[in-house]
Amino acid sequence: MAAISYNKNPEEKKGTRDGFGKALVELGEKDPNVWALTADVSESSRTHWFAEKFPSRFIQIGIAEQNMAGVAAGIASCGKRPFISAFGAFSPGRNWEQIRVSICYNNVPVVIHASHTGITVGPDGASHQILEDIAMIRSLPNINVLVPCDIEQAKKATWILYEQNMPGYMRTSREKIPTMTNAETPMELGGSNIYKEGKDVAILSHGPILYQSVLAAEELEKEGISAAVVDMYSIKPIDEIQIKEMAKNTGLIVTAEEHQVVGGLGSAVAEVLSSYKNDTILRRHGIYNRFCESGSAQELMAKYELDSKGIAKIVKEEIEKKG
Repeated sequence: MAAISYNKNPEEKKGTRDGFGKALVELGEKDPNVWALTADVSESSRTHWFAEKFPSRFIQIGIAEQNMAGVAAGIASCGKRPFISAFGAFSPGRNWEQIRVSICYNNVPVVIHASHTGITVGPDGASHQILEDIAMIRSLPNINVLVPCDIEQAKKATWILYEQNMPGYMRTSREKIPTMTNAETPMELGGSNIYKEGKDVAILSHGPILYQSVLAAEELEKEGISAAVVDMYSIKPIDEIQIKEMAKNTGLIVTAEEHQVVGGLGSAVAEVLSSYKNDTILRRHGIYNRFCESGSAQELMAKYELDSKGIAKIVKEEIEKKG
């Protein structure tokens, strides 16, 4: 697979939650069976746009995320297509059991939109910086998991999960992120995109950290290090072919994510690499078994080495070890 073209100097910055909200309205216009539910955060989770246009298909549950999942499962069992939307710290943070039993076990088409995820939530602090959600959700049967990198990908991800007609999970951010992609940029369930080709190392990332990974690759190139950058937007199913190809081409993979290193993208990549004989070195980079602090998104990405400089530093450490 060749590298795709993308906006290398993006000026527009939008939160990926905006892409979800806009696509949800489009779906509501297309399909009268689409419903939206939220837990007292309609504006923050961007379901307020849907509520304004389709008030009879919008339910404000209140601060009751567990009830929200159960109500959505019931609506779905009646032939409707509900989307539930709340902060990731509370959905799936508080309602994982209801997602597991009411939604996934019954295999009803409820899409879970988790906004305000990762350290880029910033000042909200550790209680709201959900860093374990991918691990929680991808372990469940009967659910797909997508992590868009910008507003355009978030629109596509919303449509893709709707089209699967089964449980789906989508992780978005509050922080405004550079818009790298456009309406023509490919995206499919189980896919990935190469943003830069390279032979020394492959940086696999997604979400807000993808843009930082691209910048890191540009910095590394100035130092004579050829780094590929791959957007692993589909966590479940994951693009196993792409991972194996990057392992074969570079022999060194670095994953970068605003998630605990346990259970997230890095773990998913490790699972793929362990399934066949290879000598690939894998460095899982993210949050290392800790809760994080309160601060701006930029301050936290720098502190936890998830900005471009931090990712470049990690890559250089692994290349030096490799010799």
